[in-house]
Amino acid sequence: MRKRGGGGIRGIWAVWTGAAWLLGACAGQRAPPPSTEIDETAFRTHVSVLASDDFEGRRPGTAGEEKTVSYLIEQYRRLGLKPGNGESFVQPVPMVEILAGADASLSIAGPKGTVTPANGRDIVMWTKRAVPQVHLAQSELVFVGYGIVAPEYAWNDYADIDVHGKTVVVLVNDPGYAGKDPKLFKGGAMTSYGIWSYKVEEAARQGAGGVLLVHDAGAAGYGWNVVQNTWTGPQLELSTADGNAGRAAIEAWIDNDAARALFAAAGLDFTASAAAAARVGFKAVPMGLRLDATLHNSLRQFVSANVIAVLPGGSRRRETVMYVAHWDHLGTDPSRAGHRIFNGAVDNASGVAGLLTVAQSFARTQPPADRSIVFLALTGGEAGLLGSQYYVANPLFPLRQTAAVLDLDTLRIGGPTRDVSVFGFGNTDLEGTARSVALLQGRELSPDPIPELGLYFRSDSISFARASVPVLYAKGGLDDAARGPVWGRAQLDDYMAHRYRQPVDQYSTDWDVRGALDDLNLYYEVGNRVARSKRFPRWYPNSEYRVARIHAPP
Repeated sequence: MRKRGGGGIRGIWAVWTGAAWLLGACAGQRAPPPSTEIDETAFRTHVSVLASDDFEGRRPGTAGEEKTVSYLIEQYRRLGLKPGNGESFVQPVPMVEILAGADASLSIAGPKGTVTPANGRDIVMWTKRAVPQVHLAQSELVFVGYGIVAPEYAWNDYADIDVHGKTVVVLVNDPGYAGKDPKLFKGGAMTSYGIWSYKVEEAARQGAGGVLLVHDAGAAGYGWNVVQNTWTGPQLELSTADGNAGRAAIEAWIDNDAARALFAAAGLDFTASAAAAARVGFKAVPMGLRLDATLHNSLRQFVSANVIAVLPGGSRRRETVMYVAHWDHLGTDPSRAGHRIFNGAVDNASGVAGLLTVAQSFARTQPPADRSIVFLALTGGEAGLLGSQYYVANPLFPLRQTAAVLDLDTLRIGGPTRDVSVFGFGNTDLEGTARSVALLQGRELSPDPIPELGLYFRSDSISFARASVPVLYAKGGLDDAARGPVWGRAQLDDYMAHRYRQPVDQYSTDWDVRGALDDLNLYYEVGNRVARSKRFPRWYPNSEYRVARIHAPP
């Protein structure tokens, strides 16, 4: 019989403590200590509350945030956790909300005439500059392929071209993805150069005035409906002294069909151009088109919150093991017909509920671990990992003393699996600890089964990895114990196509949460082992995030 959830070490521990309690009960009839097992009822309660309509989609800077933060603080206090920021459970995160007016305009002119993509249908544009107006006039369009500068791969799409003030047209993902060539980058697996946010950041570093990201559902990992739901309406960014002046003036997604029409207007074949961009030696192509665009913006400065608590440790209390989950989602869309709230039950009420449920297990654990356990609920995950970026730049616990981060993002809702998928696989020896725990559950550890989606780079894990803090981001894989991997992949594809960042991502009492409970038990065990060890987890020697880390004495 396969052992699940409470099997293995925790099952043996439960038998031992149960026997010890019986002996104690004979002597003094004392009540048994509370169970440290992951509590299904608590998990379900947290998800149902956080994903309820009353929380209004948990958008930062709204009443939904106020309710979410209050709920998290209430739960931290109920568990007896200590504030993680002095006497406060809150780390203030300054943000700016930028809302483009309905008069936003964009047109592209060339020898064959002028193209005016419909904003919201053919193109979705925004700016991250916190200014009342941005304008591009007669900005030349340049196709820069994948828009990557990667010396380690001997790749530079910006070589031999000056794009200052120009608008770059960029493909998402990596050159290896297009041809599945294992010799290019990491073949079909996305690297950090493939994510959309890298593209706009690199374009800004090159001095581009505008960025057009060509959408492709396969390459991006999500459909055009996700683009519309995420990038229309108010946009969030961390507040900076210069108002994010270093960003390109105009950033935009362009629908694949509209992009093909744009290339045709330039006398270029889109399919041939994209294929050329995936080959070694590609050179950027001036398109002979010019762009005019204007955005009038409404600005609102506000302070959002990372919500943080700590369970103090023992002999090594200055060192920490940290559990993180982003609490935010997309809020509401008053313009929609029907249900207007993006409840975000799986993404990421499930992760926050998991964080609180793991915290409950640790609060019941005796004796306490040597290292302190930190629980960090992050803001701004959906807006570009803003809360984790801010925390890493302004840590409340020294990063060099943070032994490990365990990321709870979009838990697997479904039955037990035979495998545990690790996103960002092959980077840290936390995988070894996870593997040993998974084996006790009757499961095997496996690499990310969908590396082309780049989920590691779309999670808060990447913020900590870039700061060289070892991170584990893992959850039940695709090999469903009852129905197999083909069925498991079909369920994932269905979620990404029909519920991911959609209003229908709602909690139901019919949810099968056995898989999530298995994963939370694994996360508890891994964190508990690290918290009771004198050793710091390490990056593997070939990891791109590995740098020397010097630890202070306990």
